[in-house]
Amino acid sequence: MLFTAGDRVRITSCADDPRAKGKTGRILDEVPPGPLTGGKWTVGGIGFLIGPVLCSTGELKKL
Repeated sequence: MLFTAGDRVRITSCADDPRAKGKTGRILDEVPPGPLTGGKWTVGGIGFLIGPVLCSTGELKKL
């Protein structure tokens, strides 16, 4: 599944930061992820104490 910048997603799991599991956020990437992020999407706006995280497509569910 492809996402676009601003899409709201629920994080079903997150190897980058397990505290993000179950939270919602927004996709920050303007283009599909590439080698710089290891093929993972950047998700922000998760919470006050959790910064942007990198999640693979399988760890995200579009809302």
